Amino acid sequence: MNSKPTTKSSKTSASKELAEQILAVVALIPYGKVASYGQVARLAGLPKHARLVGKVLGNMDDRSTLPWYRVVNSQGKICTIMFTEHGQNLQAQLLLAEGVMVKNDKIDLKTYAW
Repeated sequence: MNSKPTTKSSKTSASKELAEQILAVVALIPYGKVASYGQVARLAGLPKHARLVGKVLGNMDDRSTLPWYRVVNSQGKICTIMFTEHGQNLQAQLLLAEGVMVKNDKIDLKTYAW
């Protein structure tokens, strides 16, 4: 068997490349539109890796200007664990600022899907 063991640096390099693919797609989501985790994964060439999209977005630098908040689950539900200093849902506030209506922590995908 001539397979070479995977080194930590090659795993890190591959992980970084996958993250960059995902973030490149997130950067393309238009103002006032949303995409699902699965849609982002497919467009990044990583079908069936929606959870990886969530992990990459969860590990983004807080200072990033990428529109992470435009990514929702396949039912249009938003993240309910991130709040502003005033106790408002951060993702909902950012989407509302773009004209995306959020009702009961959910987006109407027929209206706002990319």
